[in-house]
Formats: sequence, structure tokens, C-alpha cells
Amino acid sequence: MRLPPLKALPVFEAAARLNSFSAASEELAITQSAVSHQIKQLETYLGERLFWRSGRRVTLTDEGRQYFDAIGSALLQIERASEQLLGHEESRLRLSVFSSFAVRWLVPRLPDWQRLHPQIDLALEMSSENPVLSDRVADCFITIHRDSRAYSYDLLYEERLFPVCSQDYWQRMRRELGRDAEPERRDEQPVSPGEMAGFPLLSTHSIFDRPAGDWEAWYSAVSELMPTGTRVQHFSHMLLALEAARFHQGIALTNDYMLSTRKDSEDFVRLPTHSVVTGDKFYFAWKTSRRRERGIQTLRRWLVDEAIRGGLRGE
Repeated sequence: MRLPPLKALPVFEAAARLNSFSAASEELAITQSAVSHQIKQLETYLGERLFWRSGRRVTLTDEGRQYFDAIGSALLQIERASEQLLGHEESRLRLSVFSSFAVRWLVPRLPDWQRLHPQIDLALEMSSENPVLSDRVADCFITIHRDSRAYSYDLLYEERLFPVCSQDYWQRMRRELGRDAEPERRDEQPVSPGEMAGFPLLSTHSIFDRPAGDWEAWYSAVSELMPTGTRVQHFSHMLLALEAARFHQGIALTNDYMLSTRKDSEDFVRLPTHSVVTGDKFYFAWKTSRRRERGIQTLRRWLVDEAIRGGLRGE
């Protein structure tokens, strides 16, 4: 069996993953010159240039990218096999998840996870966009795409948007709509789309990737157009629009997981009107070849149970 310099392989993997020799040296606790030496030794053995170097930044060549894809998976398999023999296969688990889903839904539930499964160290990798499904990124994912045949998926939530405002702002709306003469009831008369347009609408650009796209979809759900002259305030993220609503600046569209804690549900009023389905579905994803790993399956069952308990999905 003819193998490359084995000491060079984890060095190459770290440098390729981090796009930096200096970052690789810090992660591996070796000098930067040692990183350069190991990479040079590996390139000499292979007879191929693996990196393009430009100052302190390095990028993979086509050959380097191909080698990285193969080496990364191989090293992960070696690590996993070693952990299994040592009895540590359940001790560490990396979950890549959307930032808003992590902050507003997952993190408040982590104490229960830690109480039930203290033997599993769950590390969260937050992503502002849909995560790339790869063992190099994480062991499992919460994603809105099912585009990799190498992965299995379990539905956690089908997103719907509904209008909310602060408690104080709702009382202001009731006064301006002439409803304050009667006591507030559980079966409050619905607020019509035309009445909604009389108040500032707080819009999240990222949902439909166009200005006021979320509110246009909300009106379209009942076959109406958003009235001309409607006051719309624009935000890049739902977290910002929701905070503006918390501070009485208007009406925001939000989803179930953003109001999943008791404090949030008490701070906001869900307006008596219709909701709109965005088409996004949130899935827990794991590599099918790793389906027998107990840590991943334990996390899958816990997430599904929490989603059912919290009303995100049915049984």
C-alpha cells in the first residue's frame, strides 16, 4: 500500500477548510512554517499544486478541491471509527441551523435537552443562509431544502406568516377602528385587509427577496392587492421587524417559532385575521449512511417531539 505523508493530511484538510495557513497553524497548534512544509511535502508527493497563494490568503486549485473532498470524508471516517471504539461516538454532535430558528426556538429549549441527554455535547453552528449539507460543516442540519439524495429528512415545520403587534399598539388599533366601546373578546371580529392598510406595516425583505413581498403575499392570499399609499417600513430580517413591532411601531408578519416562548407570546398580540403559507418547510436532515448513529437519532426524536409539543407540526 502506497500512502502519502500521513502527517500532512490533517494539515492540508485544515488549511483547505479555513482557506488560511495561519488559521490552520492556530487550530493545529503548530507553526505556520510547519504548515507550509507539510503542504509542500504533500504537493511534491502528488506532483500537483494544491493551493494558489496570494499574500496571506490561499485558495484551492481544481486538483486541490478534488483532493480535499476525498480526504475530508476519509479523515472524518477515521475519526468516527476511533471515537466508536473509544466509546465516545455519542459525546459530540454538531448541528447547523438558521440563526433565527436557533435563537428564538432552539436555544430556549436546550436546558431540557441537556437535562435529558447530558452525555451528548450538542454544538450549534449558526448559519444566516440555508446550510451546505456536508460532513465538514456539521453532523446534522435544520434546512429548508431537500435537494441532496445522500440525506434523509424529517419535517419540523411548514412556515406560515401572521400579523402581530404589541399589546399597546393593539389597544390603539381598537380605538382607531372604533372597537374600544366594547370589551375585547376571544372571538374578536376579524381585522380586514383594508383596515390593516391604515396602519404602518413592517416588512421583512429576506422572506420573499423583494420589498414588501411578505405583505403582498399576505394580501394575495385573499385575492387582494396591497392598497396604494400603504405605509411600509422595510427591514432586512424578521428579528428586526419583530423588535420594531415590540416597540409599538406598527404591524409585523411573523411565524410560529419566532413567538415560541412565553415572554414573546405575552409581549405580542396575534391579530384576528388570516395567515399566509410561505412554502418554506423546515427539515431535520442527516446523512443516510449515518442513520444508525444513536446520537443523531436521539436528537432527531427530541426535535420532532419538541416541534409537536410546541405546535410547529402535527403528530
